[in-house]
Amino acid sequence: MTTEQIIGFIIALLIMLVGLAGNVLPGLPGTPLVLIAAILHRLYFGQASVGNLMLLILVLITGVAIALDYLAGALGAKKFGATWRGAVGAAVGGIIGLFFSIPGIILGPFIGATLFEMGGGQQFKPAAKAGFGAMAGLLVGAVGKLSLSAIMIGLFVFSVFSSP
Repeated sequence: MTTEQIIGFIIALLIMLVGLAGNVLPGLPGTPLVLIAAILHRLYFGQASVGNLMLLILVLITGVAIALDYLAGALGAKKFGATWRGAVGAAVGGIIGLFFSIPGIILGPFIGATLFEMGGGQQFKPAAKAGFGAMAGLLVGAVGKLSLSAIMIGLFVFSVFSSP
């Protein structure tokens, strides 16, 4: 590995670590940033970087992570008895929660699902249960995205060091 390749590898890893943090911190793109770093590394270093098959695998993992992000809160709410209102409320609460940092991101889906369920005629207790499910789903989704990003980083490192 040349000095330029080492510096490029370190920069790509630093960007990937920011992406890894972005899975749990607001305002950072998360898994897509890990993918972008791998693509930029490939564009700059060509054959000394990840191969096309590995890039395809990273794209597929990113797609799974994005789907997980959108589905986790809604599925968590459904698992705990939410109607479609609760699932929509979890999504709306999650988006509004982005403006209130980490507490808003965690509590937003809960509050949104609970309020939308109550707006549909549910009593507080079953509505709050659906809200709890939305919050639990969000946390499970965050752990899943974090895990997938870590796998992507590991695959990237392995691929760079095993390339000719």
